[in-house]
Amino acid sequence: MSNSEMTRRAWLAGAAGITLTSCRSGEDWRELFDGRSLAGWRASENPESWKVTGDGLLFADGPRSHLFFEGAGDTARFRNFELEIEVKSAANCNSGVFFHTQFQEKGWPEKGFEIQINNTATGEGNYRENKRTGSLYGVRNVYKPLARDDEWTSLRVQVAGKRVQAWVNGIQTVDFVEPTPPVVAGESERGRVLGSGTFALQCHDPGSRAWFRKIRVRALPDSADAGAPAPEVDQTFRDILTLGARNIPMVDFHTHIKGTLTLDQMLRQSRRDGIFYGIAVNCGKGFPVENDAGARSFHESMKNQPVFTAMQAEGREWTQMFSREAAALFDYIFTDSMTWTDNRGRRMRLWIADEVGQIPDAQEFMETLVSRATAIFDTEPVDIYVNPTFLPEVLAADYDRLWTETRMKRVIDALRRNDIALELNDRYQLPSPAFARMAKEAGVKFTFGTNNAGAEDLKRSEYGIRIARELDLGWQDFWMPGLWTPRAIERRGDALRAS
Repeated sequence: MSNSEMTRRAWLAGAAGITLTSCRSGEDWRELFDGRSLAGWRASENPESWKVTGDGLLFADGPRSHLFFEGAGDTARFRNFELEIEVKSAANCNSGVFFHTQFQEKGWPEKGFEIQINNTATGEGNYRENKRTGSLYGVRNVYKPLARDDEWTSLRVQVAGKRVQAWVNGIQTVDFVEPTPPVVAGESERGRVLGSGTFALQCHDPGSRAWFRKIRVRALPDSADAGAPAPEVDQTFRDILTLGARNIPMVDFHTHIKGTLTLDQMLRQSRRDGIFYGIAVNCGKGFPVENDAGARSFHESMKNQPVFTAMQAEGREWTQMFSREAAALFDYIFTDSMTWTDNRGRRMRLWIADEVGQIPDAQEFMETLVSRATAIFDTEPVDIYVNPTFLPEVLAADYDRLWTETRMKRVIDALRRNDIALELNDRYQLPSPAFARMAKEAGVKFTFGTNNAGAEDLKRSEYGIRIARELDLGWQDFWMPGLWTPRAIERRGDALRAS
C-alpha cells in the first residue's frame, strides 16, 4: 500500500471520528460504521450503489457492488472474532455479509465466506435461490426465512479457530467446524477455507435494497478454541457439502420428534450434519393429532424455530377432520399410500401385518394399491408423496416384479399432473432406482426424507443422496415449498372443510 493511500484512509477515518488502532485479540467492541460517512470502507465496482442516509444508515441499492472494510494499517485483518450487525432488507432483496475476504475490483468476492441475507428473493432468470438469511452460503444453508422484510434483523457471526457459528435474531442457524485438512465443496468454492481477512457488505443487484447499522466487531485471541470436535469426514459429509454448494436443498422434509429424541437434539444434529429439517406431526384417525386444536398446538410449539413444519396426513378421513385454516399453518402437507380401504371394505395400514393379513391375489392387491394412490393424488391437497411405493412385508420381496412399468407410470403420471413431489425415503430405501429414474424423466420433483422412529435412525439422507448421484439430479429436480408451484393447500384447499 502506498504512503499516499495510507494517508488518505487515515484522513477519512479521522474526519469521521473512527480510531484507527489495531484490532488486537481481547479488545472491546469496535464500531466499524460511524453513521455519517463511508470512512474506513471501500467500494468495488459501481461505488454509487452505496450511500449514507440522513438518518445514519448505510444503504445499498444499485448495480452489483461490494463494500469492503479497510480501516488503516492492519486494522482490517481478522482471524477470530465476533461480528454483530443489524440489517433491514426490502422485498426480494439478495444481500450478504462476507468475512475472511479481501478487496477486489470486480465480481463476487473470491476469498472468504458469506452469511446470506435473503428472506424472499427467489433468483433471477431461470435460477431459483433456495438459501435464506443466516446461511453460511453454500456450506451450511438455511432454507426457511427466519427474518421478515422491512424489519430490522440482528445478525451475529463468531469465528473461533475452525468453528463458524451464526445467529439470526438470537436463533442459531450455523455451527460448522471445518475439518483438517479442509474439504471444499467443488470448483466454484475452491479456496474458501478459514484463514483471515476483512469484512464486506453486498449490493447484489438493482432492486436488492438493504439498510445496515450498528456494525461492530470484537477480536478474539488467535488461540481461541473451537470448543467442538472436528467432524468425521466421510463420503456423505463430502456429498452434503457438494450438493448444498450446487443449490440442491439439503433438507430432510420427513422427520419426527419421537422416542427419546428432543427438538434441541434435532437442532444440534441439523447444524452438525448440514441438513435442514422439516418436522412432521401425524394427523388423522387414531394418530396423535385428530383435530384443529392439536394441529394449532403443534404449530405454536415450532414457532420461530429454524425448521419447516409438516402435516403428515394419515388415512383418507383426514380431509374431513381438519379445516383449511388449520392445514394452512403448516409449510407443506405430505401423505403416503399406506392406509386405505380395500374392495371388501377392510381398512388397512400396510405396515401392520395383522391388518394386512394374507394376500391371496398379489396382482389384485397391486391394482387396488395403484388405484388408491392415484385417487389420493387426484383429490387430496398433498405436496409430497412419502414412503413411496411401500409394500407390506408379505409382498416386499417381490417389489421389482410387482411394480411393473405400467404401474409405475400410472403413479408417476398422477404425481406429475398434480405437481406432487416424490420422496427419496431413507428408512425404507424407496422408491427403487428404476422408479426414481422414470419419475425424473417425467419431470417429477424430488425431496429427501427419513421418516425416523427416534434418535437412532435420524441419519443423513444417505439413500436420497445415493439416488441423486446415480441419476445426476440437479437443483432443478428438487421441490421446495411454494417455489415451483403454489402449495397444495392453495391449489386444492377446497378438499378440506372450511372451518
